[in-house]
Amino acid sequence: MTLKTGLAFLSLPLFLIAASPAYPFGGPLPYKNQFPLFAHLDTPYIDSARPESSASFGLSYSSVYMVRDSPSWSVGLDMETAELDLRLKKNFHDSLELGVDIPFISFNSGFMDGLLDSYHSAFGFGDYGRSNRPANDFLYTVKKDGRTVIQGEGGRVGPGDIAVSLKKTLFARDSDTLISVKASLELPTGESKRGYGNGSTGAAIALLADKDIGDGVRVYLNLGAAFPGDLRGYERVKLHDYLYAAAAVEAAVFKNLSLVAQAYYEESPYPWTGIATIDKSAVILSLGGRYTSADTAFELAFTEDPSTSGAPDFSLTFAYKLTFR
Repeated sequence: MTLKTGLAFLSLPLFLIAASPAYPFGGPLPYKNQFPLFAHLDTPYIDSARPESSASFGLSYSSVYMVRDSPSWSVGLDMETAELDLRLKKNFHDSLELGVDIPFISFNSGFMDGLLDSYHSAFGFGDYGRSNRPANDFLYTVKKDGRTVIQGEGGRVGPGDIAVSLKKTLFARDSDTLISVKASLELPTGESKRGYGNGSTGAAIALLADKDIGDGVRVYLNLGAAFPGDLRGYERVKLHDYLYAAAAVEAAVFKNLSLVAQAYYEESPYPWTGIATIDKSAVILSLGGRYTSADTAFELAFTEDPSTSGAPDFSLTFAYKLTFR
């Protein structure tokens, strides 16, 4: 466990103690797994069970390093990624929500290798072999049996796979417990050979639950399954359906400020590659907060991967959200 992970866990009880009653909640933080090999395979956002009408703009910036080989696979990822998401939701009769997610993705060489090297050296952390490559040098290539599957290009911006979703309330008790089901369809709008999409239509389904604990704390739980189809790059790779689970705790601190801690688990959708970083399930922790004023909200999240598999080294996410009453 890294220092950042330990601080995240130690901070959570303080959030619960500091919670103040009777303040509105805004839901989990708007982060999804930004690992380039997983991000376009129906990877979900952690979501609230409550339908809403809103428009949000989210920007995630991530650092990714993984250079590994096995007898059949060769994978080189050395990059920084930026993803801008436009998310629109429409609530019908407080029991049905129609949503659409439109992403734009950029892979680039970045600027943070020197900072990360200083950070790892100062605290004695491993650097995953990052220092073996030139600083801020872009690499995105995936090969299977010597044949190229994905060949990314740095410095470009391209559309990702657009997703549409439908959320339906199944159970509501007063205002403190809510259970919904959510189904989504991901369309192959991203260029799969360059890593912006997977080239197949995918689907996912999830059970969502919200539960208030007292007046100042709300818990969000997600349990789902995804069906990504095949990866259709330069070569076709058959992918597995996978399960995912997530939990988030939101605590009201002041009238307009809430703090959120959340965890996400995702099975690997890839066939066995012999590369542990890809074959193992991903575990991602996020810590951040939300400032709300009238019908607008500003959200900030810091995310890292304690399992060092299937996830970026770390991500920063900023989002602006407008809610329609």
